[in-house]
Amino acid sequence: MDPRYDDLLNALERSGYLRSSEVASAMRSADRAEFVPEEQKSFAYEDRPIPIGFDQTSSQPLVVSFMMELLSPKKGDRILDIGTGGGWQAAVLAGLTGDSGKVVTVERIPELHAFAKGNFERVGLLSSGVVECVLGDASSDIGSDIVFDRIISAAETDEVPSVWKNILAVGGRMVVPIRGSLVVAEKIAADRFETKEYIGFSFMPLVTGRKK
Repeated sequence: MDPRYDDLLNALERSGYLRSSEVASAMRSADRAEFVPEEQKSFAYEDRPIPIGFDQTSSQPLVVSFMMELLSPKKGDRILDIGTGGGWQAAVLAGLTGDSGKVVTVERIPELHAFAKGNFERVGLLSSGVVECVLGDASSDIGSDIVFDRIISAAETDEVPSVWKNILAVGGRMVVPIRGSLVVAEKIAADRFETKEYIGFSFMPLVTGRKK
């Protein structure tokens, strides 16, 4: 591991945003520099968003660590990751769910889908079968018939799309940015959710429809 990455993660642990050993281990196993454009690699170990093209970013490590702690995935979980970007968040999720689980990550921009897929191939996540990379509109069709234990979105929306509610398993959890807040929703019955809100976060908006 690059010592700069270790320094970044140690700082997140000291700040209290990175708390669990499971999330810390998963983040250490997914080097952020592997999932950003070549010209941005020198900034990969800074705690800030990084542009990856097409008006999208690799999310700030502090925010990713906080969202992972809120999501609290377990080994063997089936996870839906919305907004693949360069693939870093999906790689962290793969470390959390392990070889017995599955991460389906959805990206609507073809160029970013191809970029992330190349990154996954290079680090062995596609050949392992843990990560499935889907091109599509996650608000309407994710191209999978899996019922998920966890759902996480890297893009902000005004409300949770009904399709996400339907494909989340009872007992499952989703973490979704909604109008400047992070909302954690626990599915306690087929049509019932309990929610908590954490204010003061900013994300790129969820854009619907496949890019032509």
